[in-house]
Amino acid sequence: MTRDTHSDDESIDNQQGGPIDPHLRTDGGAAAGADDTTLDPWGSSTVADYRNLFEEFGIEEFETILPEVPEPHYLMRRGVIFGHRDYRPVARAMRNGDPFAVLSGFMPTGDPHIGHKLVFDEIIWHQQQGGDAYGLIADLEAHAARGLTWEEIDEHARDYILSLLALGFDPEEGTLYRQSENRELQDLAFELGAEARFAEFEGIYGFDGETDVSHMQSVVTQMADILYPQLAEPKPTVIPVGPDQDPHMRLARDVAARTRYFGVTAAYASFETDDEERQLLAAAYETLTAQHPDQTIRCGDAATYLDNGRDRDATDPDAMTVDRVITMLREAGKEPLRPRVRFLDRNATEAAFEALIEAIDGEKRVYDEHIDAFDLDHAEAEQLAREVELDHGGYGFLAPSSIYHRFMTGLTGGKMSSSVPASHISLLDDPEDGYDKVKAATTGGRETADEQREKGGKPDECPVYELYAYLLANDDDDLATEVYEECAGGERLCGGCKEQAAELMARFLEDHQEDRQEWAERLDDLDMSFDSARKR
Repeated sequence: MTRDTHSDDESIDNQQGGPIDPHLRTDGGAAAGADDTTLDPWGSSTVADYRNLFEEFGIEEFETILPEVPEPHYLMRRGVIFGHRDYRPVARAMRNGDPFAVLSGFMPTGDPHIGHKLVFDEIIWHQQQGGDAYGLIADLEAHAARGLTWEEIDEHARDYILSLLALGFDPEEGTLYRQSENRELQDLAFELGAEARFAEFEGIYGFDGETDVSHMQSVVTQMADILYPQLAEPKPTVIPVGPDQDPHMRLARDVAARTRYFGVTAAYASFETDDEERQLLAAAYETLTAQHPDQTIRCGDAATYLDNGRDRDATDPDAMTVDRVITMLREAGKEPLRPRVRFLDRNATEAAFEALIEAIDGEKRVYDEHIDAFDLDHAEAEQLAREVELDHGGYGFLAPSSIYHRFMTGLTGGKMSSSVPASHISLLDDPEDGYDKVKAATTGGRETADEQREKGGKPDECPVYELYAYLLANDDDDLATEVYEECAGGERLCGGCKEQAAELMARFLEDHQEDRQEWAERLDDLDMSFDSARKR
């Protein structure tokens, strides 16, 4: 990145540089000089290459699911939302008109800025698609993890809620709350705490003997936040966050599973298997059934089939898996090999286990700690297990989903930081200050205008282009495309580009603050306090 050194009062010739990328993609967020990936919910997170998140942490590419999302938001279309965990149930609910929810929270440690606007927009868009929307103030976390006073928290909380409302959140259709005032949430956190272990906190967050208990408690409270929309009724729920919050999502998904009464898996015989072993059984069953469609396939037959096909000299983990499966099949001998769904008893009460046995229609076999059903598919079994659990006092939580947006690059290059005013634009900034910050921003331009015309600019490395893609172009893909292509093609010089962006930013801030003022006059109508009784 370079500082802009040329202006538009120089003539623009017709030379064009390198190839134009037709896609609205921005690579913002990789801090200059960063060479690795660290995700810290309370500290400095670095993502040098977003592909690392797919490979190291199992986040899926959002692009692959985009066709399944009805009328996707522009942040989705432009690749700003780049990844997800298990978003398909939410997309399916939107398509089918089924219940779903969206929730995200804000730790009130400073002014809301344009980076937070991404999350505001994601909550509001899901609400407009029919979702139950939740916006929360993570004030317990701010007090425990950042040490803010309650007076400071009250002031920032008010500013976050005003911006969320000004951008379009409907408080009559959605829910706003503070962690410190939500007793249902605190009760849920207490229950979920029984499913979390300190060893996990050590491994995930690096907690140790010096970590205070309130900080640990704030983690459990976040787990409760994530699952709170499902407290009255299980439903697909998406949490829009930055990738630095992914550790919370992974833990919340694990904790949700631990609360369930029953697990549901595929199975082929009476013995227990893991996923890899089950895949071998499935392949053996399908092959032998195709070869002998009129015969009963028995475990011994499958053992012989796998034994004949294995590499006897192999010693790798795959070969060891095959050996284990052959041993289990031989011990099962004459038992028929048949596909089935298995209900595993995780935390079920005796009454719930007996009720599930009664509720399963068709052929079934009951064991001490599981039940095999032969006439249900996996989806039917999941639904039945959840219904029985709910009837017997369980939560029935669905695993929460998440979507991840890129970090915005700071206006000065590198990371956007709340502690560096010049690097970001606060949603409370005076419009003239916002204009000046954009005019002073680093760009992806070349050193001279002639070089820019000859080689084209670097919109993928430009914080100003990010402003267009993330915010200023709003839903206008044509404008975002025009800016990108003109920059990459050398037709657009940085001086004029920044002037246009600065004017759009000033206009946005002016409109936003007018809307904030309107909501400020109605804030007392909300069932939410901005004057905490806590004073420490």
